[in-house]
Amino acid sequence: MKHLLFLLIAFTLPSKAQTSKVLEPKLENIAWIAGTWHGEAFGGITEEIWSEPSGGSMMATFILINDGKVTFYEIEVIREVENSLIFQLKHFGPDLKGWETKDETVDFPLIEITENKVVFEGMSFEKNSDNEMNVYVDIEDNGKTETVKFNYKKNLKNSKPLKQLIKVKHAKETINIDGIANETIWKNSEWHQLDQLWLGEAYTADDFKGRYKLSWTKDALYLLAEIQDDIIVDTHKDPLVAWWDDDCLEVFIDEDNSGGEHQFNHNAFAYHIALNGNVVDMSTKREGKLYNSHIESKRNVTGNTTLWEVKIKLFNDTYKDDMDNLPTTLQANKNIGFALAYCDNDSSLERENFIGSIPVEGEDKNRGWIDANIFGTLQLID
Repeated sequence: MKHLLFLLIAFTLPSKAQTSKVLEPKLENIAWIAGTWHGEAFGGITEEIWSEPSGGSMMATFILINDGKVTFYEIEVIREVENSLIFQLKHFGPDLKGWETKDETVDFPLIEITENKVVFEGMSFEKNSDNEMNVYVDIEDNGKTETVKFNYKKNLKNSKPLKQLIKVKHAKETINIDGIANETIWKNSEWHQLDQLWLGEAYTADDFKGRYKLSWTKDALYLLAEIQDDIIVDTHKDPLVAWWDDDCLEVFIDEDNSGGEHQFNHNAFAYHIALNGNVVDMSTKREGKLYNSHIESKRNVTGNTTLWEVKIKLFNDTYKDDMDNLPTTLQANKNIGFALAYCDNDSSLERENFIGSIPVEGEDKNRGWIDANIFGTLQLID
């Protein structure tokens, strides 16, 4: 196991089917490795922080966390040595006691560098984009060598303005999606108002009133929404026809809080949750698509009040329609772009009101389905 672990720290980004010229073995040619990277390995969460080239070397710190506890640390360097590069690392347990002896390091000599690839003996770094890389590592087990791929994402400077920051508490218990909300976390979380008119004429409290709470686990974001609505409309039987004109809850999610346009891409999602639980957003084919596997919901209705309990899996901007995609594992201190809205129809051909959770500047306030810059920010806390 120890041998397998110390091979883990090789960064790479997905390969491209092209031939690139060989570059000089200089740190300046691999400076794209610098930055903060996050990924998953051995059932845990990893973070690796690389410095810019300086003094003939690049340095990194690495941490693996399993079940909220540190499994091990690493110190890593890539150094210029004798007109080449060498990757070296040392391991430390959670108590900072070293695995290797005082003068021992785990070394990986350089083979070659190309424009999007760095190959060491037993590992390679291959660049796919400015904020993603995969780790390809040769792991030896019982005399056999297997190349294993690990995926990493890079934290980029966020240009989106930080607004309506909401700190979301971690749920220590299982949240059952039953529309009852009897879990401790719901009792100990504060209500946030759903009261910003994004579309339609002014409404009265008798017509509509809404508020919501939030929580999270490593698997999902959780939403509790209380909606008071005097008339409930659900006239479109086909879930992919005018889904926004029936009464529905709309959840806006930007997994990395980066903002930006997302009309026909998955930089962010605008999930419409119908009264029967169907979940619709625009696909990359520029048409409505069901995303029922992303969201689980349950409604409980008492008089004019509907209590929605919702479990939301988060996916990053590498999400591809019609392919298998893994949801993001959530952790404390993560920021998520978020907004909530309600489509209110009182027996008209079209919805009369669209009420959101955050103020939107300008005359056109119905921009959440296109522009993730209008979203607020959730900060996950323990």
